[in-house]
Amino acid sequence: MAYVITEKCLGEQYGDCVEVCPVDCIYPGDYKGEPFMVIDPEVCIDCDACKPACPIDAIVPTVDDDPEYAKINAELSGSFKNNPAVTPRPAGDAPRKPGNKLVN
Repeated sequence: MAYVITEKCLGEQYGDCVEVCPVDCIYPGDYKGEPFMVIDPEVCIDCDACKPACPIDAIVPTVDDDPEYAKINAELSGSFKNNPAVTPRPAGDAPRKPGNKLVN
């Protein structure tokens, strides 16, 4: 079962998760007119490297934790796969969305 990037990432796109992913299954793109990241469920190996790396806790460990965004990750991964890699934001960079908080 693959990890899932949730709505918290929409408009944020920190990119820390990409740096730690051993199988390069996290892709950036545009969703609803905002930057977003998805995890390709066909490539994810459930290693748990991405979840603790996300500074706003936008990643959940199972499809059951956010079925709506699990579907979105799966649907968008094909079209996001060949996008240029995202440049991670600076450490401690404040969230862009008011409802998000840095957790690590």
